[in-house]
Amino acid sequence: MNAEHIINFIRETFNSNAFIPLHAPTFSGSEKKYVMDTLDSTFVSSVGKYVDSFEEKVQSYTGSARAVATVNGTAALNAALYLADVQRGDLVITQALTFIATCNALHHLGAEPVFIDVSPTSLGLCPLALDKWLNENAKLNENGCFHKSTKQRIRAVVPMHTFGHPVQLDEIVTLCEKWKIILIEDAAESLGSRYKGQHTGTFGSYGVLSFNGNKIITTGGGGVILCQDKELGKRAKHITTTAKIPHPYEFYHDEPGFNYRMPNINAALGCAQLERIDDFLSKKRNLAKHYELFFENSCFKFFKEAEYAESNYWLNAIICEEPKMRDELLIKLNKAEIMARPVWKLMHRLPMYSKALRDDLKYSEYIESRLVNLPSSPIF
Repeated sequence: MNAEHIINFIRETFNSNAFIPLHAPTFSGSEKKYVMDTLDSTFVSSVGKYVDSFEEKVQSYTGSARAVATVNGTAALNAALYLADVQRGDLVITQALTFIATCNALHHLGAEPVFIDVSPTSLGLCPLALDKWLNENAKLNENGCFHKSTKQRIRAVVPMHTFGHPVQLDEIVTLCEKWKIILIEDAAESLGSRYKGQHTGTFGSYGVLSFNGNKIITTGGGGVILCQDKELGKRAKHITTTAKIPHPYEFYHDEPGFNYRMPNINAALGCAQLERIDDFLSKKRNLAKHYELFFENSCFKFFKEAEYAESNYWLNAIICEEPKMRDELLIKLNKAEIMARPVWKLMHRLPMYSKALRDDLKYSEYIESRLVNLPSSPIF
């Protein structure tokens, strides 16, 4: 199998000779109706019925105790870290194989990332690597978990469900409990994904979702904080709405807060999109199976969900045998106007995170040099 076979297969699959994007939104439901309703009402900003409705619908769909809508996924993660008491100088364990927003959210609180390798099972944070690093580098005392050498507090673990594939949550939850570290799930890419039947983002104290234009459903730009305790949810709502005390006309704020509120017009779009989530998931899983069968017995490995998981297959991925194959495939697909992308450059290779603590990142580097994302819009 070569690049020409893949190009022809993708064009036939998407029934198009035009440019094929990596992941395009689909608007064929009530999107226009709900958005126009916000325009007619004039409530297009941070107050309106669609914000409340969207939060309630996401809460119900995910099974979380509370869902708090925000302006984007990065804001949701930043607020979740803040609510978890991540402070300047703290260490937050995450993966180097992630989108930059994961690290930026903790950086702007003054915290520092620790990069741990990912698992071949999930492409997300590896519990074996996490266990090894903690045993070698961490210690517990009455005040929490601390790094042996630097004495910095290890406050949180932030695994990301890469491309919608759930990480090995049982093992990670156990390690967080053992070491008294708060678990915050970066579930930005995994709306609709489940670990042993439970929705991702609902295992830690907080989880975060993204509704960017390229996600499985979109609000244009937006995010949600999933809270596993109603009181934590109340505080999340308070802190992301400028910490304002409700009053008919007085402005009184009882602590520093964030203006991270999702606008009503975006929430209206999200409400319409969420009505079609089951259809989108079905189509994306069908597409993933289509890719899987095509790449079977080839020199490319299609990345499949783990046995414990039901993935939304946000982005379909193949792993090439050699880095040279990846490079050639990316060039040929994009030249043919089929949008294909490598995985993100590992975070420790970026100048602002180059000095971060890390393990050997062996599998992360393997994946970085070989993975290709293929067009993944929900089509059939």
